[in-house]
Amino acid sequence: MSVEKVINIIQGRVEQKKVTVLQDINVTISAKEFVYLIGKTGSGKSSFLKTLYADLRLVDGEGEVVGFNLNKLKKREIPLLRRKIGIVFQDFQLLTDRSVMKNLFFVMKATGWKKKSVMEQRGFEVLRMVGIEDKAYKMPHELSGGEQQRVSIARALLNNPELILADEPTGNLDPETSAAIMSLLHSIAKEGTALLMATHDMGLVDKFPGRVLRVEKNTIKEVEALGNFNPFEVKEF
Repeated sequence: MSVEKVINIIQGRVEQKKVTVLQDINVTISAKEFVYLIGKTGSGKSSFLKTLYADLRLVDGEGEVVGFNLNKLKKREIPLLRRKIGIVFQDFQLLTDRSVMKNLFFVMKATGWKKKSVMEQRGFEVLRMVGIEDKAYKMPHELSGGEQQRVSIARALLNNPELILADEPTGNLDPETSAAIMSLLHSIAKEGTALLMATHDMGLVDKFPGRVLRVEKNTIKEVEALGNFNPFEVKEF
């Protein structure tokens, strides 16, 4: 697989509890691409994302993600794979008993960072990237939903991932805040990090056009491209 291809699945099949969820999966995503994964709730979007970060196994077919062969992946290699992938969740999944910076420290310690001064420097770097460096020592409950999602995006960026998987990242946000988060995510992809975003909100896809994969009838199909989106043309909120 070319190093430019961060995801390359050929004739893949995914099971949950011995029941086929997805089959005949043929998906390729390259660096700098922003790709939507659309489909109804329960169609298999989250199952596909879980397969990419090795929470579910690729049962049949061939698959590589950020240079790791999913067919030959050993259990001890899963943390190495996940260090090259950032994950953004709908419900933020921040630790509520500690500050924003300590949320970032928690992830850095878990992925091998040691020196506090270096960790703090990187923490401020990613918070600056998402526009909330002034919130570094706030507690999660002191932040708005949009700010909490920006923290989760900053957390996903800590290890300079080659790929970000965003699972309904605007699902709990109002339309105005969603637009700002979408602009941010597209900007990140433009800088070089491939981004795959699961959503069932076709309004977002219409407003921010891009490449689209649709999950339906237990497989994933490419949808005709909906245009090119320039994040720098979006109004800042």
